[in-house]
Amino acid sequence: MKPEDILNEDFLKQFRNGPELTNFLEQLHKRGIEKILEGELDAHLDYEKHQKSKANNLRNGYTKKKLKTTLGETEIQVPRDRDSSFSPMIVKKRESATDGVENVIISLYAKWLINSDIEKQIRELYDFNISTSTISRITDRITDDIIAWKNRPLEGTYLIVWMDGIVFKVRENSKVVNKTIYIAVGLRTDGKKEVLGLWLGKNESSAFWMSVLTDIKARGTEDILITATDNLNGFTDTIKTIFPNSVTQICVVHQIRNSCRYVVWKDKKEFSRDMKQIYTAPTKEAAKAALKDFKIKWDSKYSYAIRSWENNWDELTVFFDFPIEIRTIIYTTNLIENLNGKIRKYTKNKLSFPTDEAVMKSVFLALNESTKKWTMPIRNWGVILNQFLAIFENRIKL
Repeated sequence: MKPEDILNEDFLKQFRNGPELTNFLEQLHKRGIEKILEGELDAHLDYEKHQKSKANNLRNGYTKKKLKTTLGETEIQVPRDRDSSFSPMIVKKRESATDGVENVIISLYAKWLINSDIEKQIRELYDFNISTSTISRITDRITDDIIAWKNRPLEGTYLIVWMDGIVFKVRENSKVVNKTIYIAVGLRTDGKKEVLGLWLGKNESSAFWMSVLTDIKARGTEDILITATDNLNGFTDTIKTIFPNSVTQICVVHQIRNSCRYVVWKDKKEFSRDMKQIYTAPTKEAAKAALKDFKIKWDSKYSYAIRSWENNWDELTVFFDFPIEIRTIIYTTNLIENLNGKIRKYTKNKLSFPTDEAVMKSVFLALNESTKKWTMPIRNWGVILNQFLAIFENRIKL
């Protein structure tokens, strides 16, 4: 039976005012939650209610629980099992809000399912009907979450900040245009990674990055020891304007890609092998010697690649000033590019976004999904922290 068959005109006429309709929706929501809990317990015990169980664990009545939902506060009956091993997903133990259905909806929205698809998924998974307007109301809360998250205070010092942009197609004035989500990821003094924010602008530029860095500083960050970026023109100078003591490492992987872009296929393998001698050298002096040999061999054919290495040499070779453990995490922006790849995975079903708000919501949710495992310090953190303390002892406050 379809919802419109139930919610016909005669049925709706029974509600004489707004409070009566609201009360009905609250009861509907309450019963829906309770039915989902019953289904979860059926799956946990591997038998349905009123059937005989072959296991020792059985149903054991109900407990009452008050919930705060988008429709207000309500009291529900939560089913129990005898050995207390049942841990419901829709209403988790010791929680008083329905993270359940609402979080399922938000998770599906993060994977860019449209509201009608989400409605279908909820119905198939839980045998529970929820309207697209309710789904829309739940997902609209994300905007408030984004505003709070973007304005939260930041750490006073970040050891490393990786910065990069990711391009999306967004509809604007009846046209589809490219817009960039600017992303900054910081390494805190406890060794954990943190996304500092998301900023939406036009094509990536050092001028917009200045506004990003200004925002980071305004939210409490006083010092960034090392920044890792691509070789966007003017980026290093922009960083120095806001954080004058920061050292900037240009991504070596970006440099390799740019150098190989116009190399003919038959030369590419040999060209790449010779170039590798530069960035894998043990010291900056050895890298300089390798660049000299590289220039002698390839300058007549690919002079633009040589000039690019020479023009960006100081920023490309910053990592040589640090121990091996720090070198491996600053010489490339792979960390943030991997994050961008995960965001792409969650948003790949959408060819373009209808509004700026839509793209920001989707990326924010994808970011939450992608960073759920960022709960531990980075690898070799004890060694890396001691190295940072030795090099920047007067700038780090633990």
